[in-house]
Amino acid sequence: QDFNRLRALCLSQGLLFEDATFPAQISSIGPNLLPEDKLRQIQWKRPTELQRNPYLIVDGVSRFDIMQGEIGDCWMLAALGSLTLQKQFLENVLPKDQGFQDNYAGIFHFRFWQYGDWVDVVIDDRLPFLNGRYLSVHPRTSNEFWPSLLEKAYAKLRGSYQNLHGGYISDALVDLTGGVQMQFSLKDPPSDLEEILKAADRSRCLMGCSTSGQLRRNIELRNGIVQGHAYTVTGAVKIPYKNGWKHIIRIWNPWGHGEWKGAWSDDSPQWDHVEPKCRDVLLRNKDDGEFWMSCENFQEQFSWVYICNSTP
Repeated sequence: QDFNRLRALCLSQGLLFEDATFPAQISSIGPNLLPEDKLRQIQWKRPTELQRNPYLIVDGVSRFDIMQGEIGDCWMLAALGSLTLQKQFLENVLPKDQGFQDNYAGIFHFRFWQYGDWVDVVIDDRLPFLNGRYLSVHPRTSNEFWPSLLEKAYAKLRGSYQNLHGGYISDALVDLTGGVQMQFSLKDPPSDLEEILKAADRSRCLMGCSTSGQLRRNIELRNGIVQGHAYTVTGAVKIPYKNGWKHIIRIWNPWGHGEWKGAWSDDSPQWDHVEPKCRDVLLRNKDDGEFWMSCENFQEQFSWVYICNSTP
């Protein structure tokens, strides 16, 4: 589908685009994502029906714009959270020539890397709702729609929303960058893991991690970590602590809330021993899903870490 041609056609006819190849029907959701009675209750709404002034992007693109919806696509959203930190990759995925203000015709497009090529995926902007709630990822800022529309384009690429329910961060990282990814088991990690993470952070790699939990997905432990869940690694630093140095890692939960409660978490006493100037730079004390933890706790709580870059 040719985005520019289709948009020009809709504008000339005064119509809003309706995508016949990914229709606002159950087939696009998938037959097994929800019980049949709920599938029949799904309504599709355009952002212009939900908000008086919808925008594709408000104040730039950030991981904190993303809050996971009913679909179990944390693996894709964790990769997307990492992508928002690396603007050079983001421009490939999120073309700038679209929005709700100029030449709006209910049509958008996003790009994903598939089998050695950037593939342009065209969608209409009808989003699925169940009982008035987003089935898909929902925006933290009520009138910002890039996460929901990008997720819809990825669902179309994969065949249905149901096909986003469970997957591998490693796949999503490559689909969003065309890069090379590596993964490390944290049950048997390389001896220089701390240095690898610090070097990857410095080289502006995309990073993610996951907890084990094949049988118990999305169970939140008392320490705040969710089992069978994917997260974004958003930072890795070595800081002066007491009389030595400490490696700490920053992690973000695509739910947009729910954080680690142990050492180095937002309110933990460890921060009292860090110089105020350093602490102010690193610590955001908010329930936004992002937290710090020590490298030791990271290895205990998570099972895999994924690193992706445009070159090996």
